Amino acid sequence: MPSDDAGAYHLGYSDAEAERLIRQGRYINGMTEQFFRSSGVESGQRVLDVGSGVGEVALILSTLVGPSGEIAGVERDGRSIERARARLQDAGVHNVEFVEADITAFSTDTLFDAVVGRYVLQFLPDPVAALRSLSAMVKPGGIIAFQEASFAPFVALSDHLPLRSTCVRLMRDMAVQSGVRTEMGPELYKAFQDAGLPAPAMRFDMPLGRDPEFTRLLSDRLVIALQDAKRHRRSMEALGDPNTLADRLREEIERSNSVVPWIALVGASCRKHVTPV
Repeated sequence: MPSDDAGAYHLGYSDAEAERLIRQGRYINGMTEQFFRSSGVESGQRVLDVGSGVGEVALILSTLVGPSGEIAGVERDGRSIERARARLQDAGVHNVEFVEADITAFSTDTLFDAVVGRYVLQFLPDPVAALRSLSAMVKPGGIIAFQEASFAPFVALSDHLPLRSTCVRLMRDMAVQSGVRTEMGPELYKAFQDAGLPAPAMRFDMPLGRDPEFTRLLSDRLVIALQDAKRHRRSMEALGDPNTLADRLREEIERSNSVVPWIALVGASCRKHVTPV
């Protein structure tokens, strides 16, 4: 998964962030699996997973391609790769190999049946160039499939809860100031075509919930982003004591008797052009 240099992951690579990503995966991995299946990822394929992070997507892919398939994961952070390898070993997965490299500089002579990623392109300074480069590593007729964020519905569906709305808007603003493309999901349709790919099929998924593990995703992310807020001189005073934020957000949801969203996932997938003979 993509710190301060171009294309870096703005929430960093701490243990707390790694655990947050794993908890987040419990609510979005099913959506990602369905998206990959509908895109054509299947048993026996060789798949390139870019921005592998702590291995969430690799674990999904290992099930889809089965023991006869192979996954190559590209990740820039060495500690994340160590975590991913340990998690895959614990899960008994043996068909994944990781490469420590920046996505924008990665190249290989191997051709893959598919290249995939989740929450990756939104961190890159030039996602179109990345799509163009990565698609060159895919066989003719192969799959290009990415899931990226859309904050707009996340913001809109949080407006009925004052504290949550404040948190969500602050979270989005900090991401924007860090260079994150918070609407990369809807932008994928044009980005694919600008990269010379066919117009992609699109899908929209958004988790909703109210259980404590789900609702704490927001406070967890904001607490981890506190240092980022200081770097950008953002005031956190409107949120009150960060140590009680999760409880106060939970109480607000209970009073409203409603469900709340997490960041929307927009998927785009296509098959690479087959060059005429």
